[in-house]
Parts: sequence; structure tokens; C-alpha cells
Amino acid sequence: MALRLLISDAVWAEVKLVLRDLKHAAGRPPVLSDRMFIEAVLYQARTGTTWRDLPEAFGDWNAVYQRFRRWEKRTLWKRLWERIHSSKNERLQALFIDSTIVRAHQHAAGPPKKRRPTRPDSGRSRGSLSTKLHVACPDDRTGISFVLSGGERHDAVGFDLVWQGLLAAGAGLGAAVMDKAYDSQASRHVLGALGIEAVIPLRPALECSYRGSNRTEALAYDQEQDKVREKVE
Repeated sequence: MALRLLISDAVWAEVKLVLRDLKHAAGRPPVLSDRMFIEAVLYQARTGTTWRDLPEAFGDWNAVYQRFRRWEKRTLWKRLWERIHSSKNERLQALFIDSTIVRAHQHAAGPPKKRRPTRPDSGRSRGSLSTKLHVACPDDRTGISFVLSGGERHDAVGFDLVWQGLLAAGAGLGAAVMDKAYDSQASRHVLGALGIEAVIPLRPALECSYRGSNRTEALAYDQEQDKVREKVE
């Protein structure tokens, strides 16, 4: 059975250069090439299969899994992500930010609270135990920042988490496009200090009052850019 691979030659040429600087040259080269190893990780993430059920084309599943763990322990995945996107961020024109809820299965409730470990990326919202995924992207195919928080966290608070997860946005970034849940003085102040236009619809007056806002004036925003906000979805 032929495998559907994701990494194009153009993408691999860029990744290969970064890996050459990040990886140690010492030691015996692995049987599976770096390109096919990353394809194996992407296959597992894309299909949700167990490591044991990786196709034979990727070789020994345990070797792939142990290599994945070594890269994670050495923070190589994180450094690879940051290095690749640091150069791309310099060419950004607009950034789209949004969040979505990831519901936990009912069996994920776990032991009683006294014995349950606390996790910052898991919380109880109206729909019970959940995690919220905050994302920033320049288009509908590329993610720049991914941050997890408890499901009860408000999007306006999540903006700070996403922004901290971003590398230097680059002098070329002209606008940050978000929905009305991000309408807060704090987020507008952060963007304004960097000279970035805040494309954020205003929340209704009742919602603003509930969130503790004392804004009385109407703020204009680029409605044409707001029309393409669904890119982040």
C-alpha cells in the first residue's frame, strides 16, 4: 500500500538546513532518514494510530517512538519549530488569532480532586472538563503559535498566552485580526504599542459592562479584513 507523504521537496530543503544546525553530528546515522522519520510522526498525528500500528515503510515502530521521545527530551521539536518560523515571521502582513474548545472524554474525569494532579491546560467550564486551544496563524494553512489553557479561560485572557508564544512578529506585521471576544483594552494596548492595527469588532455594551469595561466611544476597525477572519478556523 502506497503511503501518502506530506513533506514536499521545497519544505524539506528548508527543514534540512535547520536540522543540520540543531542536531549533533556524533554517533551512527539512524536507519530511517530524518525526512521519513518526520513523515512517520506526521502520519501518527494525522491518523491517530498507535505507534505499534505504524506502516512497515517506517521501519521498527519502537525505534521511531524512542527517537520521537529523544527529540522531545532535547527540545529539538520546539527549537525546530521556532527556527523555521523566525524567518517567516519577518514577512508577515496580518495575523489571525482565535481559540477552540477541546472536550475531554467523560472517562477523563480521573480520580477524586484530592488525588488528581493539577494541569494548567485543563479546567472545568460549562461543558465540564475541557481544554482550550489558542492559535495564531497568517493564513488557513500555517500555524505560528499554539497555546493550551484550561477550558474556562476567556479568549481575552488567552490573547496574552498566544502573544507570549509568538516570536518577534516582525516589523512588517500590519494587523491582528480577531473576533469580538478579544475586545479588551489590554489587547489593544499591546498591539498599539507595536504599531499593529487591531481588527477587532466591538462587543455589545452589555457584554462590555459585564467584563468590567468602561468604554463608551465607538472604535473603528477594518471591516474588509474582518471578512477574511475565518482563515484561522
